[in-house]
Amino acid sequence: MAATPKKGTELSTIDVNMIVLTTEEDSPKSIASTTQTKIEVEPQIETTEAVKNIVKGRLLAQKSEIQTITGNTITLTDNTTILELIEILQGGTITKDEDQTTITGYTPPAVGSEYKPVKFSMDVYSAVMDEGGNITKYEKITYPGCKGVMVGLGSEDNVFRINTYTINSAPAKGESPYTISYVEALPSIS
Repeated sequence: MAATPKKGTELSTIDVNMIVLTTEEDSPKSIASTTQTKIEVEPQIETTEAVKNIVKGRLLAQKSEIQTITGNTITLTDNTTILELIEILQGGTITKDEDQTTITGYTPPAVGSEYKPVKFSMDVYSAVMDEGGNITKYEKITYPGCKGVMVGLGSEDNVFRINTYTINSAPAKGESPYTISYVEALPSIS
């Protein structure tokens, strides 16, 4: 007897309301951004090719290909430059004034040094909307085992800088490439 189909839960999500990066260090850093305009996620899959036993043009047996998920490549597009985000993605040092309140500069890792980005998790929040245009909750997608890629900063006359950041997410053995949960409100930020 066939199963009776059940209607799936339909959610309408929109926008990149906030992203939060939290480092996996002894003294974790956490930075939130509300200016991301686009997040693209490309699953990374390794394929072991199929093995076929073909004799004189006739298929006698075959072993199907195997696909193994290894993580995600995530591309963030941002309309602002957030040096604290860049510091997490690629390392380096932010300098501040004597009150430690205003950023006075940033120096990326030195040429010739070993590139060792810090590991972090990333939470991406998008609004779930109803028929009346109300936000009913927020979808939170968490990507574990993230590491940033070196960032290039370009400029163009009469155009505000749009930064593109690349993140490689490689979860630990037995860990999912992402998890989805729902929250009533965005995290508080200072």
